[in-house]
Amino acid sequence: MKSLTDSDLAEDNENAAPSPLGAGLLDPHSHLAGAIERFSDDPDFVTALARGLAVILTLSEKRKRISIAQVSYLTGIPRAAARRSLYTLTKLGFAAMDDSKHFYLRPRILTLGHAYLSTSPVAVLAQPILDRLGETLEHGCALAVLDNDEIVYLARSVSSRVLSPALNVGRRLPAFCASIGRTLLAQLPESELESYLKTTRFQAYSKHTVTNPDELRVLLQKARADGYAFTREQIEPHLCSIAVPVRDSAGNYVAGLNIIIHGNLITEQEASERYFEPLHQAARVLGNSLIL
Repeated sequence: MKSLTDSDLAEDNENAAPSPLGAGLLDPHSHLAGAIERFSDDPDFVTALARGLAVILTLSEKRKRISIAQVSYLTGIPRAAARRSLYTLTKLGFAAMDDSKHFYLRPRILTLGHAYLSTSPVAVLAQPILDRLGETLEHGCALAVLDNDEIVYLARSVSSRVLSPALNVGRRLPAFCASIGRTLLAQLPESELESYLKTTRFQAYSKHTVTNPDELRVLLQKARADGYAFTREQIEPHLCSIAVPVRDSAGNYVAGLNIIIHGNLITEQEASERYFEPLHQAARVLGNSLIL
């Protein structure tokens, strides 16, 4: 790991113009990118902090180490501001720079996520339930919550093999094409659901991904009526999933549980007959333990 100094970053022009928004995490439709622009005139909004968070998210979404120019391009943040954010994160021990001046996150960044996971009752209580469910059904199981138009995985069964990066804790996926996302979107009030369908950009992740808002509305209505959502090759080939919502003791929908079937494409009827009842029972046990 190379120590970062001002001279290392001197090649970046302080007056550089903003880079265009790329196809990365923070595109024009991103909530964080939109918030930075929307609140730029708010005197109480700390733009530097928002930009720092954007840089962290960009680094966390990249498997390879990336340069200042790439961070600037992916976030739409001016290169000079991206440089300062990376410099600050490096000085604080959250990021580092290698000999080729590419940046990557350091283990200290885990303290930010751990602070949430360790205090989230649903994540803590779900773990033993997911482990038992995974061992019984011999499939990967996971728990996620809805966060705007995405879902975030908070726990997964430790006994199952890693079927997909989508199962890893902290992973975010578009809600519209994920089984947990659909089962939670289906529980939204009608006005919120209509707003979601009108404003969200639906990207195809496979040739089977449903991106038509009218088709999605029908699927979400079906998920609400059935009590579960089933997806088949919506994100990855040869991957099916069935999910149910989790309600706390007050009846609020707080999360979703799913089972992922990889490599063996099954029908919705088969998935429902085999997995709905075990999932439903696990969701009830978890929900009943979430006492307000």
